[in-house]
Amino acid sequence: MIESILPVGTVAVDTFIDPPGATLFPEEAALVAKAVEKRRLEFTTARWCARRAMAELGRPPAPVLRGERGQPRWPAGLVGSMTHCAGYRGAVLAPRESFTTIGIDAEPNEPLPDGVFETVTRPGERPHIDELLREHPAVRWDRLLFSAKESIYKSWFPLTSRWLGFEEAELDIDPSAGTFSARILATGGPTGFDGRWMAGEGLILTAIAVPAG
Repeated sequence: MIESILPVGTVAVDTFIDPPGATLFPEEAALVAKAVEKRRLEFTTARWCARRAMAELGRPPAPVLRGERGQPRWPAGLVGSMTHCAGYRGAVLAPRESFTTIGIDAEPNEPLPDGVFETVTRPGERPHIDELLREHPAVRWDRLLFSAKESIYKSWFPLTSRWLGFEEAELDIDPSAGTFSARILATGGPTGFDGRWMAGEGLILTAIAVPAG
């Protein structure tokens, strides 16, 4: 599903179920040994997707551990991103020689919880989101903005090893083209990102893939 908003050269694998045969490497299993079943399933299936993507890239299966801020630590020579939400898991990988960073996110096409919209938006973004909600109510644009900022953070951190707050990215969403652009207000990294979005099957998906060079 998510492959439709990603460029040629990336490999995307996603699923709406938790495959019963999915397994973890021992070092991965240790990371979720004390987690509840829901968390273990999300963690396992996302890595099942990642290893299928590795296979499509001609790479052997390898563990995907976590860095200091929870980011996936990919095998040498690969960049990628994983995501999961209720009823969906996905992973996207690409050769590092072809892409410098990738960020993806999946969210339910539902309103944000009370109080979250004000926390994740800048004042200048709110009128545009309110307008989109009035004109195109089939898509929860508040949730889409949240998802896009998650994809932005997942793209930003591997390049900078620095936190990026929701207030440090200002988005413009194009409802007809299925794209979004972000101006980054933090220093010491990329000044902006361009991405794509889609809505379907009760989900909102966002993706950024920055070509090398």
